[in-house]
Formats: sequence, structure tokens, C-alpha cells
Amino acid sequence: MGPRRIQVALGQSWLVRFLFCLDGIFKIFSLAIHDLTEYYSDMSAKDRIQDPIDLEILRLLQTDGRISNAELARAVGLAPSAVLERVRKLEARGTILGYSAQLDPRPFGLGLVAFVFVRAEEPIGAMDAGKRLAEIPGVLEVHHIAGEDCYLVKVRAEDPEALGVLLRARFGAIPGLRSTRTTIVLSTLKESSEIPVPQPAPSPGAAS
Repeated sequence: MGPRRIQVALGQSWLVRFLFCLDGIFKIFSLAIHDLTEYYSDMSAKDRIQDPIDLEILRLLQTDGRISNAELARAVGLAPSAVLERVRKLEARGTILGYSAQLDPRPFGLGLVAFVFVRAEEPIGAMDAGKRLAEIPGVLEVHHIAGEDCYLVKVRAEDPEALGVLLRARFGAIPGLRSTRTTIVLSTLKESSEIPVPQPAPSPGAAS
């Protein structure tokens, strides 16, 4: 085989490998889009909260989780027993996930916030690395994401040195974890877990 034929063969081999990789990336992207479509289609219109009184109850509870049932009843103009029944139904259907206190992280020495992009080698659809990440103390959020990386992780630590120890000792011990990219937060302008509850629509007879 002459030099030109060797060059052509090498070029074809490189092209085949490139097309194979491109096909793999397309399949992964298509699977991610399919999973996202299924996730959002699960929440159909009939499953969404549309009752104006329920919306107002949820808005008030999210603003102040310690509000009493009597105060809720006065705010929405219903009897306390009726409001309590509505709240219990919202809890039973999983709309209200729970009640908790918001703590200032600084007295615990956890003033540093960082976001870590994690790339892992796992079979498509597997999230073993993500489950291991979620078990690490100091990890606040773990999101399975589309794109070059596999997970986006929010962590808190005492300082950059403690963050480095966390990444090396805890993240690095997870099987299949290939690489991490870390972004340290300099200042936080907004940090909230509140869901934007829609404002109840005005009744047809209400004055404009």
C-alpha cells in the first residue's frame, strides 16, 4: 500500500471515529431531551393548583411557616376547620413538602458557598455518583444536568482550604467520578427556595 493510500485510510478511520463519537453525543442529548419532556409532561394542567383559596394559603404559608391556622382562616375568609382540611389535603398530595427553619450558616463556620460541576463515567440513566454526592455533609444541592458535565452540586464550607479537602477526600473517593470544576461565590444577591405562587385571579364581580 502506497503512502497516499495509507493517508486516505487514516483519514477515513479518523472520520469513522469522529462520526461514531458524534452519534453517541447525539443519542445522549436526545435521551436528556426525552427525560426532560417526560418530567414536565407529568405535571399536567389537571394536577396544578388552580383554586384561588389554596393558592392564597400556599402563599401565606410559604411567607410564614409559623402562621397559625386561625390567622390563615382570617386571611382567606374561611372557618378554621375548613382551612385545616385544605392544608391537610395539600400536605397529602405532596404540594406542601414540609416545614423548616432557615438558619444563618455563618455561626456554624460555613460562610463559603461554591458550585461544583461534576463529570462522572456512568451508564446512561445511572445516577450512582449523584446519590453518593448527596450523602456528603456540606452538600446542599445535587442536580443531574444535561451538557458536558453530569451533575451540578452546591456546597458550603468554612474556607477555600476546607473546600479543597472536601473535594479531594469526599468527592475524589466516589467511584466513576472523572473531573470537577469549581466556582466559588464571592457574594450572594439572592438565595431563596420560595416557589413563585401565582396570584389568585380576581373574581368576575370584583371591581377593576
